[in-house]
Order: sequence, then C-alpha cells, then structure tokens
Amino acid sequence: MTSLDTADVVIVGAGIVGLAHAVEAVERGMSVVVVERDEWATGASVRNFGHGCFTAQDGDAYRYAQTARQTWLKVARLAGLVVTDSGSVVVARAEDELAVLKEFTEVRPSVMLSAAEVAQRVPTGPDVVGGAFLPQDIRVDQRTSVGLIARWLAGQGVRFHWRTAAHLIGPGEVVTSRGSVTAPRIVVAVGHDVDRYFPDLTDEFDVRRCALRMLRVDNPSGRDIAPAVLSGHSLLRYDAFSLCPTLPEVRARIEREHDDLVRIGLNLMYTQRPDGSLTIGDTHTYHRTLDPFEDNELDTHVLSETARFLGVPGLTVREHWRGVYASAPRPYLVASPADGVRVAAVTSGIGMTTAFGLAPDVLDTF
Repeated sequence: MTSLDTADVVIVGAGIVGLAHAVEAVERGMSVVVVERDEWATGASVRNFGHGCFTAQDGDAYRYAQTARQTWLKVARLAGLVVTDSGSVVVARAEDELAVLKEFTEVRPSVMLSAAEVAQRVPTGPDVVGGAFLPQDIRVDQRTSVGLIARWLAGQGVRFHWRTAAHLIGPGEVVTSRGSVTAPRIVVAVGHDVDRYFPDLTDEFDVRRCALRMLRVDNPSGRDIAPAVLSGHSLLRYDAFSLCPTLPEVRARIEREHDDLVRIGLNLMYTQRPDGSLTIGDTHTYHRTLDPFEDNELDTHVLSETARFLGVPGLTVREHWRGVYASAPRPYLVASPADGVRVAAVTSGIGMTTAFGLAPDVLDTF
C-alpha cells in the first residue's frame, strides 16, 4: 500500500464537525491531515440555515453551544468569514406561544417583544401577537463558511486530501483511494454515512438519515433581515423550549390544527443570505435509507406556510434541495470502535451550532 501521509491526527470528513476537530487539534499544536471524498464539502454543512441556534439548546448541547459561539467568533476573525452577531427572533402568532416565550425568558437569555417590536425587526404577517429576541444566536453564510475555514486551516499547515475516499479505518491507519494515511489518533466525522464504516455503531445508537426539504426564495419585503426568524413550530423542535411548563398546550393545539404539518416535521423558519434572498424550510423525514423520490407536497407546504408567515400571497422560488443529516435518539454519537479511533457525529441536526463545542471533548478522550 502506497503511503499517502502521516500526522498526529487524521480526520475523515471535511464538513463542519470534521473541521471543528481540525481547528481544535491545531490549537493544541498537533499536525493534522483531513481526508475528504468530495472536491469540497457538499453535505449538511452547506445545506442548512446558517443559524447558530445557541440559546434554544439544552443539556450537553447547551454547554457545547456556549463554547461554539466563542469559537465561531474567533474563527471568523482568523478565517475572514462573516459572522452576524444578530440573534434570533421567535415570532408568536398565538397567545399560547407567547406564554411559552415568557416562560423561556426565565431559563435562557432572551427578551420579550411586542407585536410592533417584532414587526420593526423582521417582516411578518398580520397575525403576530408578540415574540422574543434571543441575543446570543448568530448567523453565518452556510454556503461559504466551511470552505473559508478549510482554506484558513490549510494556511495553518493542515493538509487536505480532497477527492480521496476512505476505504478502511483501523488502529493507526486510514486506507484511502490514494494510499495509506497513518496517525495515532483518527477522528471519523462522516455524519450520516457512519454506517458505511461502522454499521454496528449505527445499530447501537439507532442512527437514521433525516431528509430535509429547503428552498431559496426572493425576499418579498426587500428588507435587510439580520436575525434568524423562527415560528411557533420551532418551539417544538428545539430542546430548551421543553423547559417551559406550557409547551404541551402549544404542541396539542398545533397537532390538532395542523396535523399535516406535524406529520412532515415542519420547522417553519427563515434566514437571509448575503444576496438578500431567503433560505426557508424545513421538513423532516427519517429513514435508514432515504427514498430517492419525494412528494411535491413537502415543498408546497413550506412555500404556503412561509408565505403566510410573511404575510404575502406567494413566493418566487430560485432553488430547492434536500438536506440530509444523521439523527438518533441521543443528540451525539461519540464512540471508539477501535484503538485510537473516535467516531464523532452530531445526531440532532445542530452540527453548525455545537460542533466547535463537541470537538474539545472528543479530542480529550485520546
């Protein structure tokens, strides 16, 4: 077998989870090699909202999010990427949602907003009754940030082997399509594809693939929208809202009034891209193997509900796509399937939010 490279740590996967481990390893003075099967990262790390939703996490995710926020701000300065420290606005369109947000201010840094204050910050429809501002959240340009971090890491001496597939992973060695990479520490950060290498782990952690439907649309308001914008549906998706005693009332009402939206796992929210357009979404479907054919009703629901959310008759679609991430009952998969090998996956759809916090814990296990 041809020797391709050697380092203190080799990382398989150049998405945000893999790069977070590379950033931490460089900080610790380690030499780093990254192996990535594609020419650039094309997975969940670029097919998302670009939303650092730090405030609405709970448990380990909240702890990781606090670390990740500081690392995002630091890496932004070093790598030349734009991080918008603009928070999130959660829009309440029912009194029970407003009640949950009031309870949320008692457990997380957040500020209540009147309906008029919500309208001043973000475009909305006529049915808004109030909202909350989550000042600790951030936004990044999801399509460029991962590439800029990789470029900066390369400047720090990290060696990237693009278009190089990992075939076999074992103690001290990753056998790739271009040769062998050796290291005493190996981090496997391949997201939902962990079953390609360690199927027993995916069985143990019950890992499935979660498919999202997302779209990019023209901004009908023409306004600059700095914060991420969340809806009442988002209250059902982020763990910290479950700390609010009246959340079950919101859940029951939404399930009663919008069972079709609950069935497709709608998290109604949007963020603005640098060109002014909006990323909107998203739906959630879970399977070990994803059906390649998707019903158009998913996009139809996202478009109609977002238009209603914005108070406009319709939206002009520019792009649409499927995102995929690893999902499991536990929010993280961290395991050691072989000596010197760590598998690290965010199995809760919050890789952009928490990967920079997860990485130090994983590297500490070596």
